[in-house]
Amino acid sequence: MKIVMLERKNVGTDFPMPDFEKFGEVTVYDYSTPDVVGERVKDADIIIMNKMPMNEETLRDATNVKLICVTATGMDIIDMDYCKKRGIEVRNVSGYSTENVVQHTFAMLFYLYEKLPRYDSYVKSGEYASCPTFTFFEPYFNELAGKTWGIAGLGTIGHRVAEVAKAFGCKVIYYSTSGIEREEPYEKVSFEELLAQSDIISVHAPLNDKTRNLFDKEAFAKMKNSAYFINVGRGPIVVEKDLADALNAGEIAGAGLDVLSKEPILKENPLFALKDSDKLIITPHIAWASKEARIRLMDGVYRNVEEFMNGQNA
Repeated sequence: MKIVMLERKNVGTDFPMPDFEKFGEVTVYDYSTPDVVGERVKDADIIIMNKMPMNEETLRDATNVKLICVTATGMDIIDMDYCKKRGIEVRNVSGYSTENVVQHTFAMLFYLYEKLPRYDSYVKSGEYASCPTFTFFEPYFNELAGKTWGIAGLGTIGHRVAEVAKAFGCKVIYYSTSGIEREEPYEKVSFEELLAQSDIISVHAPLNDKTRNLFDKEAFAKMKNSAYFINVGRGPIVVEKDLADALNAGEIAGAGLDVLSKEPILKENPLFALKDSDKLIITPHIAWASKEARIRLMDGVYRNVEEFMNGQNA
């Protein structure tokens, strides 16, 4: 078997790869771009990829390919209809980053909610050294206990966020982006109710026709002026110009984003110009990326290859 890994550095190089050589000849590229994918995979039996499109254009000459392994959960970059027509099996890895995404959700929230950038600056600037009192109260912040935490997308990650939010004393409500009815321990609300009632809204939904541009100008206008917005779902769920306008106008108190419509961020992105760390924190799509999570991810890819080689169905 010839195995081609297209984007080694998209999963980091701070830990050793599983022993894919056990299955055959392995070719590893640190990075790839769509224009070189076709040439790089033309002799591959198995492709390991992350962000490179898998479609007729990139796979046309890859006549031997039998398996595509995604080093992620989402498979929206893969033309599943084309792969099915070709008899190419596609396998992803799910659940590897749940705890880390939950952790990052709260890390961004507390960074904003407790005004940590301002307090850090106050001490490091020397102002605290000349303060006549032992403490400093401005800007003021609030307890999380007793607040309403709204969740858009109550899947596996959304459930864990709900559990942690409840442990902090929050009332948890959720909006089902899928519309599927389930028995849940939390109150299901409409999108309008989610916007109006929540002190914090966190997004844990996939990108699809129902969620694309869900959070737009009208949505932010219906949120509390004191509300915080966290998106660790997918970038295009948010209309970024509308979010920038809402932050600049004080329609919401702050936002934490780990995902953007285009990654890396474009300098033309209206959020790029917003440098106020009291209102906005953007992290470079790292909510999934603890070392432990990345090791679990690649172990999952290894198992996918191993099961495929052993003839096991996904």
